[in-house]
Amino acid sequence: MDMQILLAEDDELFRLGLRVRLQQEADLEVVTEASDGETAVAASKRYALDLVLLDVGLPGIGGVEACRQIKQECPELPILVLTSRTEKNLIARLIAAGAHGYCLKGIAAEALILAMRSVVAGASWWDQTAMKEIRAVFQEPHPAPIVSTAIEALENPLTRREQEILALMATGRSNQEIAKALYITPGTVRVHVHAILQKLEVRDRTQAAILALQKGLVAADLLPH
Repeated sequence: MDMQILLAEDDELFRLGLRVRLQQEADLEVVTEASDGETAVAASKRYALDLVLLDVGLPGIGGVEACRQIKQECPELPILVLTSRTEKNLIARLIAAGAHGYCLKGIAAEALILAMRSVVAGASWWDQTAMKEIRAVFQEPHPAPIVSTAIEALENPLTRREQEILALMATGRSNQEIAKALYITPGTVRVHVHAILQKLEVRDRTQAAILALQKGLVAADLLPH
């Protein structure tokens, strides 16, 4: 079944180009668009969506408030933010509003599509710039509470599901074996594995397992005994 997408972006030319590129993928479909925050919220109620691709700088109530309201109405609907802004307080507000991920405009199309597939599969996706901005707050004597929450959310970039998959990867299991163990499809495992390698900035499964064990990115109860 195709991924049903709401594309919320006020720049008409950028929105057009993005829609054309996304619809080159056989399983992606932009079913509706919005050029302001209010329209995005209304569309999220009207359509059966799998993903909201959301610009922060929307007119009207704006992207952060639109994100908050969409999550209020549709708690399970993933929201991936696409923006050119990198301020740490903005990123923290997006996390507090319930965004599942954050990509900078200018990201390669293939990476954006991977990020989209990842959040729909239940993962999160935070641009490396975002993580650096948030972690820089450690240098500040009294970070705002909202930023402190964001630091906790980003300090381990792997979701619980990704940790489960990585722990099984560390035992040498194949995607098929992982899928069977976790009662998910091999395609979903494949998406998570790609996301894990991207987040940890490693080339292969072995490097990912070693790095995760060294940095304690896999919860102790998930490790093989």
